[in-house]
Amino acid sequence: MSDTTSHEPAQAEAARRTSRAGRPDRVTVAVYAADPVLRVGIVHQLRQRPEVDLVDDADAERAEVSLVVVDTVGDDVVALLHRLRHNNATRTGLVIGTLGAGALQRVIECGVAAVLRRAEAEQDRLLSLVLAIANGEGVLPGDLLGKLLSHVGNLQRSVLDPGGLSLSTLTTREADMLRLVSEGLDTAEIARKTAYSERTVKNVLHEIITRLQLRNRAHAVGYALRNGLI
Repeated sequence: MSDTTSHEPAQAEAARRTSRAGRPDRVTVAVYAADPVLRVGIVHQLRQRPEVDLVDDADAERAEVSLVVVDTVGDDVVALLHRLRHNNATRTGLVIGTLGAGALQRVIECGVAAVLRRAEAEQDRLLSLVLAIANGEGVLPGDLLGKLLSHVGNLQRSVLDPGGLSLSTLTTREADMLRLVSEGLDTAEIARKTAYSERTVKNVLHEIITRLQLRNRAHAVGYALRNGLI
C-alpha cells in the first residue's frame, strides 16, 4: 500500500507488463459511475492510454480492473462493491469525491484495493492506479490512512474479536510486514526495512491474504486493524 498512486513512473510499470513479442499486455478496465459526467471524464482520460483496454458493459464482469467513480459512499455504492468483491476475475479501485475514515474502513472491507480522490484523478495518476491494482498492489492516500488508523486505534479487541482472534493469528514477521504496509510502504521498501527479499515479502503477504480469506493487501490491513492484530 502506498500514500501516493505509485512509487515509480507509470511508463516503467507499463514496461513490466510488456510481452516478449514487444507488444504491451493491456489491462482491461471497466468503469462504473452512476453519474454520466463522471464516467465520461474518466473514460476520456483512460481511452488515450495504450496500456488500457476499456471494456463495454457487456464484458465488464471480465475486466481485470473495475473502477468505481462516485461522489460519496452510500448503500448503493457498498452494494456494488460487494458484488464486485465476489467476482474473482476483477480487482476494484475507487475514485471518489469525499471519503472519511469510517467510510474508508467500510470500502476496504468491501474489497477495494485502491483509492484515489477525484480531484487528483488526472491521466497519469489514473494510469498508475490502474496498473497498481492490476499488479495486486494497494494504494491509499497517506492522510486517509492516518485517519483510518486513528479511527480504529482505540477499539477494544474483545469487542471486535468475538471469535477469539488474537495476536497469535499472525506471526511476528507477518504482523511486522502488515504494519509496514499500513504505513504506506511498498514491496521493495518493506524488503529493505526487514532485510528480506522482495519475493519473501510477497510470499508472506500472500500467505496472510490466503489464510484469512481476504481480498488484497488493503483488505488485509483493514482486517488486521479492525481486529486489533497490528
